Amino acid sequence: MASGSVYRAALLRRLGLGFDIITADIDERPRHGETGQALAQRLAAAKAIAVADGRPDALVIGSDQVAECEGRLLGKPGSREKAVDQLMFTSGKKMVFHTAMALCHGDTLRHALVPTTVSMRTLDKAQIERYVDADRPLDCAGAFKSESLGISLTEGITSDDPTALIGLPLIRLVALLNEFGWPLP
Repeated sequence: MASGSVYRAALLRRLGLGFDIITADIDERPRHGETGQALAQRLAAAKAIAVADGRPDALVIGSDQVAECEGRLLGKPGSREKAVDQLMFTSGKKMVFHTAMALCHGDTLRHALVPTTVSMRTLDKAQIERYVDADRPLDCAGAFKSESLGISLTEGITSDDPTALIGLPLIRLVALLNEFGWPLP
């Protein structure tokens, strides 16, 4: 797996597959005018290709997620202040989490993109600060963890794959693994 995300690793373990974690050293900054969907897809593919390079027998999974709200890309905040700012901006709005995945084996690359729409409750700054202090979502796109207290910030979540919001769409991953000859279960 071409990701150091503890969240993605935990999801992948659910499938009972053995895997190594090898992080790819790539520039994750968005290009001028790049949409969240395009950025997530580009980064997922770049991670998979970078790790697969020199490993012709490996099946490499790259994944990335970008949150987007009203055209604004929301990455991992990295600080309490940025997390509060992101959540203040998204309060009462809809966010789309673009979760992209790429599987690379030799010269073959397959892509998948699973969007998840999150309708955020209207929240005041005190509520947001309490959430950030309790959940510490500093390493999560959009400063939001649906798998824990972050669920209390929402009015609804819409997706074809509930694991996509956590960072790795397992339903689509199983389909791609089947395409590569790795049937599950």
